[in-house]
Amino acid sequence: MSTIRRDESHPGLIRRNALQIGEVAERVGLSLRTVRYYEEAGLLVPTGRTPGGFRLYDDDAVDRLLLIKRMKPLGFTLEEMRSLLTVRDELADPGLTAQRRVELRERLRTWAVLAEQKLAALREQAGVAEDFVVGLHGDVERSRAGSDDPHGQPSQSAQPGQSGQQGLPGGHQNPVDHQQAP
Repeated sequence: MSTIRRDESHPGLIRRNALQIGEVAERVGLSLRTVRYYEEAGLLVPTGRTPGGFRLYDDDAVDRLLLIKRMKPLGFTLEEMRSLLTVRDELADPGLTAQRRVELRERLRTWAVLAEQKLAALREQAGVAEDFVVGLHGDVERSRAGSDDPHGQPSQSAQPGQSGQQGLPGGHQNPVDHQQAP
């Protein structure tokens, strides 16, 4: 919920769209602890505090957190996040010289290439994981071939405890094979 709050650092100045930390966390889908962590790491700065001492953030803080949240799955470090945020902050400065803007755009292109490389590596890892899951499903199907039951359940003649399956909460089967020592 966006509210109007007094900026305690400048009495009489009222900030529009000032959000408390809980509102920011909810808006971006992060925990309070995570928002505080990014603030402690220097990636996020509150714009002020309420009379009660609660941190206040603006829409720019929300945008920063959303960017951080998108960088995290690609494996960017805090220092890399900080560096990219600095480039973006500087590019937003209307008083930037033309030469500096060219330099920063080139750095931003480098970040885009790095993000593409990280995404490609993540896609490759996802492909390996998908192959693994497909292989497991194949194992399930092959294990059904030796069963009398079409659902892969052991035949009635199997001794209790020989099925290798352990019951788990929710009716799931334990995927860990508990073999007994000879």
